[in-house]
Amino acid sequence: MLEKEKLRKADIFSGLAIFLFGLFIVLMASEMPMKDSWGGVQNVWYVSPALFPLFVGGVIMLLGALLVRTALKMAGIKALAETIRWLGSRNLLQFLVSESVIRFYAIAVLFLSLVYLNLPRIDFFLSAILFLAVFITMFYFDDDQLLKKLFYFYLAGIGVLIVYFALGIDPVLGRYVPFAADILTLCFILAYCLYAWTLIRFHPPLRRKYRISLIVAVAAPFVVGPIFKYFLLVPMPTEGLVVAVLDYFWYL
Repeated sequence: MLEKEKLRKADIFSGLAIFLFGLFIVLMASEMPMKDSWGGVQNVWYVSPALFPLFVGGVIMLLGALLVRTALKMAGIKALAETIRWLGSRNLLQFLVSESVIRFYAIAVLFLSLVYLNLPRIDFFLSAILFLAVFITMFYFDDDQLLKKLFYFYLAGIGVLIVYFALGIDPVLGRYVPFAADILTLCFILAYCLYAWTLIRFHPPLRRKYRISLIVAVAAPFVVGPIFKYFLLVPMPTEGLVVAVLDYFWYL
């Protein structure tokens, strides 16, 4: 019963987050034209591209509001007040640095850095290898202490890449060193793998997992990538050092 009460308290804030997300979709969709003129023909409102996101956003808002209503009905206003007091207490800080939340941080940082930092600027194959190597080793080792150390190392490396691109070093250095960002990323991958090896080298079961992780991290992009690149003729998001080498051998 206590566990269910905790879930209902969490549903209050989850429902609020869902409601705000739906509201965001509605606001963005409202900026789309409801009717417009194309080639002298006036389009009516019910063919507007805004209708579908408006409908989806509205449904999400409704579901979020219903979730909050149900949670408040079952948990009560008193439980909400207790939760708000907890959010302002030291317990929140302890929760934010707990092992379960660190796992969430790791997953979020990995995907965000892949989508918004690496793929748009770094060779696809290197981006994929870095992502898979970090993701698999952090979670396949199944050790919270190792996960923290590997995550902090990855975070430091991503911080270096962010500074590198934010300061505009890449185009300047690229005049003298071809594929400078890719070379930096390759060094990051090697450094991460070396650091992971130093952490697990005295544990035979983890050494086996380490080898499997690297094999999958390297093999997967080189199996899938060339199929899309050379057989389906789909360009990679960013084509850099590795793609240039593959192109050379493919068209040799």
